[in-house]
Amino acid sequence: MKARTSGFSRQRLPSDTSGAVAVEFAFVLVIMLLIMAGMVEFGRTFWYADALTKATRDGARVMSSWPIDTISTQGLGAARNITKDSANAANVSPSLANVNVVVECLNEGFGVVACNDGTAPANVRVSIDGFTVNLGEWFPFIGTDGLISYGGIPLAPHTTMRYMN
Repeated sequence: MKARTSGFSRQRLPSDTSGAVAVEFAFVLVIMLLIMAGMVEFGRTFWYADALTKATRDGARVMSSWPIDTISTQGLGAARNITKDSANAANVSPSLANVNVVVECLNEGFGVVACNDGTAPANVRVSIDGFTVNLGEWFPFIGTDGLISYGGIPLAPHTTMRYMN
């Protein structure tokens, strides 16, 4: 004998959660955008830190091989300029200025000594001072006037090399 089925079909009852998915998606979307913006902004900060470190390396390399005869009159300025130009070629923002680059001559114990023409230092150091990355330049809602305020992140890379001449 065959089972009898009624001629009624199941109907779906109206749901109170019809707009809940859209609201949940909006919350998740905002959180995901904040996470993505944070990753991009901190990635940019690491990019700038790497560019500035490479720039100090370029300046220290120039200074470490500069002739002794003109190390203070020309070498300091050349190392400062190559550091500034190398950093600005990487499009750091704000642009690096000569006042941000510190070039020093060091003795054997890495103490700062005067750079004098005709006197060879044992080591040279090129460092960047007073450079701050402002978060929120690319994603304004992460910045100082937006939802999350981190302020600026100071970067102060330096490179020390043995004087080779």
